[in-house]
Amino acid sequence: MSVAETTVMTDGVSTHDPDRCYDGYTLYCESYEDPSDSPDGTAKIHLVDMVGEEVHRWEVETALQSFAELRPNGNLLYPTRDRSDISEAGVREITPDSEGVWRYHCRIDHDFEVLENGNLLLHTITDDMAPAIGPGLKRNPYVLEVTPEKDVVWEWHGDDHFDDLRECLGDEQWTYVRDRIDEEYPFDWAHNNTCQVIPENETADRERARGDDPRFAPGNLTFSYRSLDVIGVIDRESGDIVWAWGPGELDGQHNPQVLPNGNVLLFDNGTRREYSRVLELDPLAESIEWEYAATPEDDFFSPYVSGVQRLPNGNTLVCEGFSARLFEVTPDGDVVWDFTNPFDDEGGLGNVYQCKRYDREYVEPLLEA
Repeated sequence: MSVAETTVMTDGVSTHDPDRCYDGYTLYCESYEDPSDSPDGTAKIHLVDMVGEEVHRWEVETALQSFAELRPNGNLLYPTRDRSDISEAGVREITPDSEGVWRYHCRIDHDFEVLENGNLLLHTITDDMAPAIGPGLKRNPYVLEVTPEKDVVWEWHGDDHFDDLRECLGDEQWTYVRDRIDEEYPFDWAHNNTCQVIPENETADRERARGDDPRFAPGNLTFSYRSLDVIGVIDRESGDIVWAWGPGELDGQHNPQVLPNGNVLLFDNGTRREYSRVLELDPLAESIEWEYAATPEDDFFSPYVSGVQRLPNGNTLVCEGFSARLFEVTPDGDVVWDFTNPFDDEGGLGNVYQCKRYDREYVEPLLEA
């Protein structure tokens, strides 16, 4: 694995190979527990171009963690930090001038997605007793779909599907999971960090071709139980967990997503392993089809947070969140764009949860506003 030769030392960019990069703008934010810790009392969300120049900035007076989503009209959706003041928690929409236009109050936690029908899929949390999981209070995953009018039209409680997980994993992996809950995570037993809708994909086609009910059918959801080193799929109609994998292979992972080719792309943190990797998994064969890791291995390590995005040119955008480093890597493992947050976001936590690359056409309405 190599680094591209074209190097630009400006605004956080140490490597930029324009002939092999996917051109566009990258959106990200540093995490803030309390924006009042910053000199001006605001948390910042940045949009940068390929040479690291900031082309737009939003400033908000709420906590920040996960990531933001740029809307086609130039507005921005973002969630507050999941363990912030409950009275301020939720997902918010703001204008290019950072003015609030919509808010949904909830215990937002790590992830959300804008659906094709305009609704929002939100991952939140509940703190409830769940005897099937173990004694004492449990923090449980709770996913809901909400309309722009704030009506809840679908919901899913992770503690209701604990037995599904056992059926999918089998005895050996279940022993691993049970030990993790009993010995390390008796309260925050799942720590789900993902709820993403599965798109049209070739794995679902393969399942149909062999006469199976497609577990990876478009519309189903992926999840990521970080505490248990488990990723999986939720059947949207039944609510059942229909596929799960990871114990003994994954280590504190984030951001699993099904690609059009049917494989699952994810960031495998390696929290205990002490080096990170990006994996592309064939979920039916349960085999790793592609992997990015550094040489030496510990040159690439984010024990917490982080994410990935497969770009239209086949490259992968990686957020090495713990060090606030964003980079683009080719299928051959060449780093062709490398950026570390250069902004002095005083009061922030120093990490970036995830990032997203947008093409130039998509960003035009914002820049022309």
